[in-house]
Parts: sequence; C-alpha cells; structure tokens
Amino acid sequence: MSTPREEQTVRPDSPQAERPGALNPAALSVTDTARTLTRVGGHPITEAMIERDIADGAPTNADGTINLVHYAAWLVRDMAESASANGGGRGD
Repeated sequence: MSTPREEQTVRPDSPQAERPGALNPAALSVTDTARTLTRVGGHPITEAMIERDIADGAPTNADGTINLVHYAAWLVRDMAESASANGGGRGD
C-alpha cells in the first residue's frame, strides 16, 4: 500500500522530478504538513492540529492534500479575524 507522499504527482518538467521523494509544497499530506511546520516553526505542530484546522475550514486540494501557501494564508487570515474580534489589531 502506498502512502499519500508516494501518491503525490510531480510534473515531469518540474525540478522536483529530479529529486525522488522530495516534498511538493503544493500537495502535502497532513503528516508532512505537520512535520514541515514543526521543523521550520520550532514549535510542535501535530496532525490533530492540522485536522482541526481542516474541520474549521482550512483549504485542501481535491485529493485531500494541503497547499502550504494556501494553508499559511488561511492561518494568517484566521489570526487577523480573531484579533479583530477580540479588539486587537493596529487601531488605525
């Protein structure tokens, strides 16, 4: 049985085609998203946290993978909306 990472498709002309097993930031599994964000952010991010975000409306691709840029944009918008609702913000 293959894993979601193995099932990710990479265009033959993409730089990733030359690196088997390389992650595609436009199509990450929940597991790879959690691992990647933990590595780059320095704080533990769990699969459960990602799944909770998806349940709360975080964007996913049609195949259930996550586009890291779209997910990051969703997180920023969600944080901004939360700050605004709680009286935070810049006070402009």
